[in-house]
Amino acid sequence: MTSNPLLSRKIQKAAAMLFLSWVAAFILLFHYTLNFNWIISTGDSLITNALLALSCLVISMVLKFYKPKNDIVLFVIILAITLAVSVSLISNFFLSSIIFNQTYLSFLSFSLPFRFIVLFVFLAWCGLANVLWYRLEEQSETQERLFTAQNLAKEAELNKLRHQLQPHFLFNSLNSVYALTIVNPKEAGIMITKLASFLRGTLKRDDEVWVSVAEEMEYIQLYLDIEKVRFSHRLNIAVEIADEALDLCLPGTLLQPIVENAIKFGLYNTSGTILISVAVRVEQGVLVLAVSNPYDPEMKSAEGTGFGLTAIRRRLYLLFADSNLLQTSSSETNIYSTTLKIPQIYDKNHTH
Repeated sequence: MTSNPLLSRKIQKAAAMLFLSWVAAFILLFHYTLNFNWIISTGDSLITNALLALSCLVISMVLKFYKPKNDIVLFVIILAITLAVSVSLISNFFLSSIIFNQTYLSFLSFSLPFRFIVLFVFLAWCGLANVLWYRLEEQSETQERLFTAQNLAKEAELNKLRHQLQPHFLFNSLNSVYALTIVNPKEAGIMITKLASFLRGTLKRDDEVWVSVAEEMEYIQLYLDIEKVRFSHRLNIAVEIADEALDLCLPGTLLQPIVENAIKFGLYNTSGTILISVAVRVEQGVLVLAVSNPYDPEMKSAEGTGFGLTAIRRRLYLLFADSNLLQTSSSETNIYSTTLKIPQIYDKNHTH
């Protein structure tokens, strides 16, 4: 069972102060109220309260290692009664053996039932406080385990999504290489070289969940170089990056499937030249990435039904618990836009 060492030390100090205060209160009560001398008052208080403190320790140890699932309150009461009887009898034996004042011995015999009641109330309270404390610790530990398990599951799903996105691009690129080997072997060779560099970079940063905008855009540029080889003069790219955005962070390999989606649907059913725009800026401390492309209004959906955007939405939700960080829109001029908003609550070195 995990516990906070600092909190434990504070509790131990508080318990020690409570014990000393209780001993002092007993001494003053016996001396000033019952008119016993300081030796008798001190002896009675020290022996009785030392046995009481030992009984509290016994209760704490018993409840730490044995907590019945049912009737825990009844168990605590029986334990408190047993210890209260034991402390009453043992303290009575020791006190009558070392103090021979007849007035005090008569008081000791007379006060035995009252001592038992006080000891029982105190020990029962101590037992119930321990039960509550251990229950809270168990609940805290359970919540911590649940939180850790959720994080591990989330990380596993994120890694699964990231590794699903990479083959999604790779298969398309390999199909293009195959087509180019027939019509333009030289361009196919260039594309294979750039694809190798792209995949080498992917493997190099495979363990990085978070990357800077500058690193992500270098990665995207490699991808765009591959697509330029693939589509030649038909594809134009316009990239605008605000200087203040370069050091901000975003989940790695997040932008590439959006750009891929834009190129795919921008070139759909057209043989002309198209322009894909990528803009990266900062709005009120939030990183904003916008990708726009022309589209055919007669298409059933410019967004498509592929895996890419669905995986991105899922990743963003897992990371930020917000389903509105990816938004899409279309304009009257047949321009389709995809916008990502990345809250800056993590840094590059954060591991999820």
